Amino acid sequence: MKRLFTAWKARPWLTSAFVLSCAVTLFFAGRLVFFTAYWATHREMPVEPWMTVGYVARSWGLDPRALDAAAGLPQPEVKGRPQPLAEIARDRGVPVAEVIADVEAALLELRAGEASE
Repeated sequence: MKRLFTAWKARPWLTSAFVLSCAVTLFFAGRLVFFTAYWATHREMPVEPWMTVGYVARSWGLDPRALDAAAGLPQPEVKGRPQPLAEIARDRGVPVAEVIADVEAALLELRAGEASE
């Protein structure tokens, strides 16, 4: 610690840049560990109304655009943000179970397509 203080006195800009780069590195390393652990434990989650299509696709290791197309769901650009499945069902005027069934059928279809390739 004493060396860092001495270095700070001798070269404050260089020491500040070094400390800042260490902080940024620690931030992104922590973020990497967190997201790696999170998605390792959230693989192939059952589809629920609070999920967005992007979340479902990432959980199942699929392309969100392909899942949108296969399930007949709107692209995220329609509202400018990702919509949860419950909101999509409300906008369509159908039960959320119907939208979930469409998504689950699309998941099976896309997985079958991957297996045949």
